[in-house]
Amino acid sequence: MSYSEIPLDSSLCQTLNGAISQFSGSPCHIQQVAEVGGGSISRSVIAQTAIARWFVKLNSADLHDMFEAEADGLSALGACPALRVPRVIAHGVSGRQAYLLLEHLNLQPLRERDSGTRAGRALAELHRIEGDRFGWHRANFIGSTPQHNGVERTWPLFFARQRLLPQLELARRKGYKGKLIADSERLAEKLPALFVDYQPNISLLHGDLWHGNAALDESGVLALFDPAVYYGDREADLAMSELFGGFPDSFYAAYRQAWPLADGFEQRKTLYNLYHVLNHLNLFGSGYLNQAERMVATLLAEIGR
Repeated sequence: MSYSEIPLDSSLCQTLNGAISQFSGSPCHIQQVAEVGGGSISRSVIAQTAIARWFVKLNSADLHDMFEAEADGLSALGACPALRVPRVIAHGVSGRQAYLLLEHLNLQPLRERDSGTRAGRALAELHRIEGDRFGWHRANFIGSTPQHNGVERTWPLFFARQRLLPQLELARRKGYKGKLIADSERLAEKLPALFVDYQPNISLLHGDLWHGNAALDESGVLALFDPAVYYGDREADLAMSELFGGFPDSFYAAYRQAWPLADGFEQRKTLYNLYHVLNHLNLFGSGYLNQAERMVATLLAEIGR
């Protein structure tokens, strides 16, 4: 992670000073601001005061809803005592900028064998927080894409209506057509066939669980951030964690020991990761088209078309 010192707009700085002071219970003033490299959606900076460092995400004012949704998701994850989640200090709009002010955490990569074991057990504890319906009380975002979370009575119905079909509609608007759209719509119609012998628990999910959104805090506790939370099949989190790599084998072994997976996970993993590949297609372009088409073909072959 790289840092470079930058100036901060005076009005925004005043707003952040007020929020930090209210949270801390005494007057605080930002003394130094360093930009954090690596973010692709929002600017991220670390603000230093006399008492602590604070993590601040910035974007245009019209995207404040993205930060509001993130704050909501962090609050939900914070209900799991096995996790470390950055506390939300404040969020809002100052001038032309939306901001999200968070507790700054000292993080390290989740790589070592022992830390993977503890982290896998912690994720299982998160998934044991259950709801009564699939979905969430509000829409949020997967990356910068709006994520629909309308409540549905069954998991196949939720995944078809709230995950696959919105991504397909977005792909259609971006000019994709033909085989991808036709076959994916057929898959959405036939989705219940993949769940004849499997009824998932209604678990609280991180929703965007790749290695860039997970780490360890200074005491080795699993830290999660940048969520896209909803109630769904816990396997969806595990599937995405494998899509881009980055989690140690001990993480998965510990999770399965804490809460074994049902038969058929490998097949369902393809379905759950199709959502994220379609999202990458819509966000980053046609480099993901062939991968998406192959995944759809594999799933239709399993169903028997």
